[in-house]
Amino acid sequence: MNLRELQYLVALADQRNFRRAAELCLVSQPTLSTQIRKLEDELGVTLIERSPRNVMLTPAGQDITARARRILNEAAAIKDAAKRMSAPESGVLRLGIFPTLGPYLLPHVMSGIKQRFPHLELFLTEEKSDPLLERLQAGKLDAVILALPVHDPQLQTELLFEEPFLLAVPNNHDLAARQTIRIAELAKYNLLLLEDGHCLRDQALAVCDTSGSRETTGFRATSLETLRQMVMAGIGMTLIPALAAHGMAGPQSRPVHLLVFEDASPSRRIALVWRKTSAVEPLLRDLATAFRSLLPPALLDAHALASAPTLNDA
Repeated sequence: MNLRELQYLVALADQRNFRRAAELCLVSQPTLSTQIRKLEDELGVTLIERSPRNVMLTPAGQDITARARRILNEAAAIKDAAKRMSAPESGVLRLGIFPTLGPYLLPHVMSGIKQRFPHLELFLTEEKSDPLLERLQAGKLDAVILALPVHDPQLQTELLFEEPFLLAVPNNHDLAARQTIRIAELAKYNLLLLEDGHCLRDQALAVCDTSGSRETTGFRATSLETLRQMVMAGIGMTLIPALAAHGMAGPQSRPVHLLVFEDASPSRRIALVWRKTSAVEPLLRDLATAFRSLLPPALLDAHALASAPTLNDA
């Protein structure tokens, strides 16, 4: 048994197709099939349930594939550790971030990150939180930026910042004459929310539970930009994270009015997350420190955002 055979097994488990798995591993289909058979013979168990239309893992195959993933991750970590010892801040770092944060955070920090780590090649992946966690746990990402909490004892988290939410309403709404709102007042209103799979949806639903508000029925947005457009069109109101709120209520914006919560201000805690076994943990801690130092506190100041002049005021 060798690492290459384990790699073939994991690829086949992921692809559920011999041809696609062979292409992924850059070998011929007969070669991959032969090596899988060889592995089964050596272990004395059947790993793959073969049928003309599908490839399935047997119970033994599922268990051994899970172990193979861990072994391959550890083997990759050994290579990374050796490389980092000679050049701790060089090489490739695969970082994931979720879509209701990435476009609003990264423009403020990436230039500074590049200056701080000039020899680091950063590969960014934008995806919803659950797929990011799966890719991190599978070793396909080195770290991810997520909203807490993260419930996995195998993962390490380092808080980056806490981001408050603001209430976005159309400029012609009754609330547009105010700068603040109490969270209990939301009980009188419905909120536009994102579709399932976005962590921001779960955070907004938690606010609904606390305040007695409800979700607007018949509509779920695919992005924060869609929510913004719906508020602009006067369709309803929504919760907006502070970083995403920049530009919504400035002189160049469309008609959106932002309110700050007076009490029990809802927010989300953003953290850098990585595997506790990661060989690049020192680098990741340095990266977390860099993120914190590069993000101006003013960008998270909800009161400053809410008091910015709207298009109607400009």
